[in-house]
Amino acid sequence: MSEPVHFYEIVPLSLRCHGEELCGDEVKYCRLPDRTIVVLSDGLGCGIRAAILARLTTEIIVTMLRAGAPLREVIETVAGTLPISPEHGLAYSTFIILQIRNQDGCFQLSAFDSPPPVFLSDQRVQRLQSRREVVAGKALILSEGVLRPGDFLGLMSDGVLYANRGVTRDAAWGWDEVAAFLGKAAVSGPGSAEFLVRAVMRETQRRYGQRVGDDATFVGVLARKPRRLMVFTGPPADRKRDEACVHRLLGFEGRRVVCGGTTAGIVAEYSGEVLRTDTSTTREGIPPIGILPDVDLVTEGIVTMARTLELLQASGGDPERLPVDRNGAVLLARELLQADSVFFLAGESVNPYYQNPQLPRSVSIRRSLVMQLVEALKSFQKVATVEWT
Repeated sequence: MSEPVHFYEIVPLSLRCHGEELCGDEVKYCRLPDRTIVVLSDGLGCGIRAAILARLTTEIIVTMLRAGAPLREVIETVAGTLPISPEHGLAYSTFIILQIRNQDGCFQLSAFDSPPPVFLSDQRVQRLQSRREVVAGKALILSEGVLRPGDFLGLMSDGVLYANRGVTRDAAWGWDEVAAFLGKAAVSGPGSAEFLVRAVMRETQRRYGQRVGDDATFVGVLARKPRRLMVFTGPPADRKRDEACVHRLLGFEGRRVVCGGTTAGIVAEYSGEVLRTDTSTTREGIPPIGILPDVDLVTEGIVTMARTLELLQASGGDPERLPVDRNGAVLLARELLQADSVFFLAGESVNPYYQNPQLPRSVSIRRSLVMQLVEALKSFQKVATVEWT
């Protein structure tokens, strides 16, 4: 997956209805080379039936859109697949679809029986021009616009708007109030999607009196520049490439990480710096980190990377689930999870301590670890690439 010119930070957060084990709302998104797709579906009612139908809706929509199916065909398939509630005469699941063109931020929203999105530009609420179109018997509300760096889109299920209906004595809480709340939070907050989403959901939960009366979901999408990370690990197979690799690392616009003692020594040699060791970060089974000017993190190689892979898999892609500790593996995992795009510059020189030099490079431990790290990051919707040298 190539790195997009714009990056869209996507943060979904849900509150399940009080007394239910499953949330009847579902969010699914994917990043493609040319576009980003976000779908929020709200199953009718609460509980397991709502959850299953909402998940089915998001799976159908995202799978077909990423395969290039036209929107009309997608909606027709959803309409023909989902049953109608005999009790209410309504579809079991409503939805809103957001598609963003990565190159320039142009977006299209297609909503079926969902609350209108909130669009913030320059930290001010902007009304989107919308039109109504009937597709496969469903009345869709279509909107278009452009997400520029700093702009924010908020998608919500109606459970957010239902908060405070006779539960607390606060003033009314509807779309206008949610939009105004977001506008104030955008001015006072740090300018992250996570901050805005958590602020809205905390207020939603408070207005429910902590006993949420309906599944409530809010999805924040913030346009910003990508957070880029370069990981230089392993000496190049040809020592003549050492200096060029160091120049690429130090000239990289983003955060820089070096994994491997020999690799760190190469960087120190060609940058004219002294590599120091921070012994306070030594842990059982995890070597200490190093310190080099102009490099954000220096760790040992194979052992630390293997432990980092375990931490990534256990975290599910959430940095908040990483251990609270300052050691090489945790610090490396945090760097990887906080980046939007990760570029591995991986040398293929064989370390006889870990690898039989007579084995082909294609079966090296380092190669295997790097590829597993790349796949784990991709599963977390990161842009991850590797170049072997």
